[in-house]
This record gives sequence, C-alpha cells and structure tokens, in this order.
Amino acid sequence: MGRTEEPAQPWVILCLRTGWLLRLAPRLFLLRAQMWSVFRSHVLPFIRLYLLGLRVLLVQLLGGALKLPVMPRQDGKVVIVTGGSRGIGYEVVRHMATLGAHVIIGGRDEQEGLAAVRKICEQCKEAKVEFEKLDLASLQSVRDFAQSFNDRDLPLNILVNNAGVMLVAEGRTVEGFEQHFGVNYLGHFLLTWLLLDKLKDSGKRDSCSRVINVSSSAHCIGEIRLNDLNSCESYSAHAAYCQSKLAQLLFSSHLHQEMQHGGFPVSSSTVDPGMVNTTLYRHVWTPLRLAQSVIARILFRTPAEGAATVLSAALLAAPEGDDGGGYWANGHKEWTTPLTFDPQLQLSLWEVSLQLLGLQ
Repeated sequence: MGRTEEPAQPWVILCLRTGWLLRLAPRLFLLRAQMWSVFRSHVLPFIRLYLLGLRVLLVQLLGGALKLPVMPRQDGKVVIVTGGSRGIGYEVVRHMATLGAHVIIGGRDEQEGLAAVRKICEQCKEAKVEFEKLDLASLQSVRDFAQSFNDRDLPLNILVNNAGVMLVAEGRTVEGFEQHFGVNYLGHFLLTWLLLDKLKDSGKRDSCSRVINVSSSAHCIGEIRLNDLNSCESYSAHAAYCQSKLAQLLFSSHLHQEMQHGGFPVSSSTVDPGMVNTTLYRHVWTPLRLAQSVIARILFRTPAEGAATVLSAALLAAPEGDDGGGYWANGHKEWTTPLTFDPQLQLSLWEVSLQLLGLQ
C-alpha cells in the first residue's frame, strides 16, 4: 500500500509564508518609496499649482477688473523690457512709449520684435521704441545685449525683467541650466548685474532707478533646492517653474536691500500680474489647455490688465517713508510668504548664483 502523505503542520506553513513575506518585504518597501517619490516630485507639484491657480482666479473675479491709474509722463526716461514683443510685456512697452519714455525691447524673435515696434509706432507717431536681440537662454547673448547698451550714451531708469517660460518640457539652456531656472531667473540675474552701474548712475534721491521682476503667485508653493537648482535628481516642470519664481523674489528682495544699504538710488520690486490670457500657457497639460483656452477668454485678465500692476510698480511714486521695493499684486503692494524674507536663503541663493555665472 502506498504511503499517505501527512498534511503539513500549521507551524510549517506559517514558516514558509513568513519566509516568503520576508523576501518580498524589501521589494514592497522599495516600491512604496518609489511611488512616494513620484507622487512628491511630480503629482504633488501638479496638484498644488493648479489648486493655487484656481484660488488666484477666484480672487481676481471677486476683486473685479484692474484699472490703470493716471501715470506721470516719462519724457527723457530710458526703459528696457525683456519679452516686450507680446503679451504683458508688449502692453508695458506700448504704455511706456505713450508716456514719452524711450523703450528698448529685448527679445529672442527679431521678426516679432520689429513687428511690435512698427505697430506701436503706427499707434503713436512720437513713440521712441526699438528692438535688440536678447536670448535669455544664452548667457553670451545676455552679455552681448548688456555690452551693447552700456556702450551707448543712454541712462537706464527702469529695467523690467518680464520674459519667461512656463511648464516647458525638460531641457537645458546653452550653458546647461534647467530652462525655467536659466531663463526666468539666472538670465535676468546676469542682465540686472551687468546693467547695475547704469541703473545706479541714472537714479536720483527723489527719483530712483527701478528694477521690476515679473514673477507669479506660484512662488508661494516653490521650494529652493540649493543642491539641485537644475532639477537633475527628478524633473517636474511644475516644481521647476515654481522654484524659478521663488528665486526671482529672493533675488529681488536681496538686491533691494543691497542697494539700500549701499546708499544707491535703485529699488527692486517683484510683480505678480495674476492670471492673464497670454501664450505663456501654451505648454499646459494638453487636456487642461483645451479647457484653459476657453476659460481664459472669459475669466482671465487681458494683457493690458496684467500690465497695470507692472506699470504701477514701475512708475508710481512711493509714499513718504516707503523706500520702494516689495511685492506687488492686484495693483498694489501686498505681503507674501515668509520664505521670501528669509535672509539666509536670500544670501545663499545670491552667492550660488554669482558662482554659477562666474561673477565671483
């Protein structure tokens, strides 16, 4: 007769299962860590940015349309506006020109820039507007632009750092910097640095020169990763964009303090123009872009409304006792996140930026 196999004892089954689970556990922990990393690096910035956009849009709608106050004449003033060929930048250039300022558009697309100049000159026969090639994704182009301007016998009263990119696919500038960080922040940092002497020489005690950095409310959910400013560890277009906008605020605030402490007649401000219907949103996730294109026409601010806060920060006289600078949104100065006032973070980013640009 054949032997009947005895059923395995419960303790044997338990041991076998426990051994299997022990072998599987490290893989489960690794998978969980990877999933959390993906969520934190990609999904969370995506969710936070779009929820923030919804909140900003609601505030805009409740606040009503922005009305541009009467601005003083700017005869004899010289203004540089980066990205001034379209959108908010174009409206800033157009309005500055109607006030008598000599405006120089710095832009990458020469054909588009010259078309903008022609259009403004057709609308205002006395306008003094010109275009100069400037590609903020190339530090050499920034240096060439600054050198060309510094060689001219012109003052510089207002510098509007307006150009930028948003939610672009992972890529690098000519010198190898992540695009949001390189274009939105580092290119403008270098441009401002190279033009700083002109700004100092052109300012007066009762009429200081002004640096206006066009940022975004996205700065309040940004995170500065000093050990990974180029987003090499993990790339998220949403996180990179927010980081670049926070970097602009930190730079602007530190620059303003440096100018005040040095006794120079230069102020530095940051502006959030709000949700504005421009081509900046063309890289938004495709399903959302289709909805955004419809919503923007109805609910977003027009480029002229978006330019209103930029113009207010650039042209309105500071109240008595106000040294200028600060953060502007919705047509006036506002408080923003405490992180932007962190002196150690400001200084650390400033010093790292100088090193990256070879300015130290």
